[in-house]
Amino acid sequence: MAIRHHLIRVGPGAVWDVLADGHRYAEWVVGTAESHPVRGQWPRTGAAIRYEIRLGPLRLDNETVVRHCEEGSRLELEAHAGVLGTARIAIELRPWGEHCLVIVDEHPLRGAGGRLHNVGFEALIQLRHRTMLARLAKLCEAEARTPGSGRRRPLGQVTVGSEADGAGHA
Repeated sequence: MAIRHHLIRVGPGAVWDVLADGHRYAEWVVGTAESHPVRGQWPRTGAAIRYEIRLGPLRLDNETVVRHCEEGSRLELEAHAGVLGTARIAIELRPWGEHCLVIVDEHPLRGAGGRLHNVGFEALIQLRHRTMLARLAKLCEAEARTPGSGRRRPLGQVTVGSEADGAGHA
């Protein structure tokens, strides 16, 4: 299991605001691009976002589903990675003084990722998490320095193909 933590110099509420905006997933998750909600009310249980993974000229569409949500403190996701299978990603936010300790726990659930999981694969996940948590910290801390800059969209039912699905948003 790949577990990593990072202290972000804002309160848990500010971190949650970024996590709770499905349009922003690609801004902090390494390897993803162009995320947008496709069903449900992100980050409520059962909601899903779709995103693109770019590997050179190759473009893969994938989906992440919320499996468990404790608003403001815990988000558990199942990321679908095509032929590689799925992974469980649990993100926990803990108050740490006036800051937020973010703990990420990821492991493969199904498919080739689970069968190929080894120490080398674990090291790659750790590197990915280090970058992902640094991106999340940078976003949250930058928004805290610029009052009113938060981009959180209101929760609402997303209809695929509507303007609310995030088309045109990065």
